[in-house]
Amino acid sequence: QVQLVESGGGLVQTGGSLRLSCVASGTTFSRYAMGWYRQAPGKEREFVAAINWSGSDTDSTDSVKGRFIISRDNVENTVYLQMNSLKPEDTAVYYCAADRAYGGFWRRGRDLEVWGQGTLVTVSS
Repeated sequence: QVQLVESGGGLVQTGGSLRLSCVASGTTFSRYAMGWYRQAPGKEREFVAAINWSGSDTDSTDSVKGRFIISRDNVENTVYLQMNSLKPEDTAVYYCAADRAYGGFWRRGRDLEVWGQGTLVTVSS
């Protein structure tokens, strides 16, 4: 059974940086596309970024383009989200997700196979 464990969240000031990590266990990591979502208080969960099996293709939502970078290490079974120039509106619980398929459906965030428990990111103004 695939398990995902996120880490790296915390409190940061506006303009600061954080790097989130998500470690996968119980599977062949390179067979899974990976992604990040977030859910702010009182809002629906939204797509942040996704990466294909090899890391050769990525996608991200417009609000984080140029600030967030998704990457993966298939030796360490880890996907990362480097978050720079953080803004208060980035405050949310960030979730890691995995699915053996990759494509535009990731933006909808539905029916993905595996989800992590989330890590809280708080950006102070």
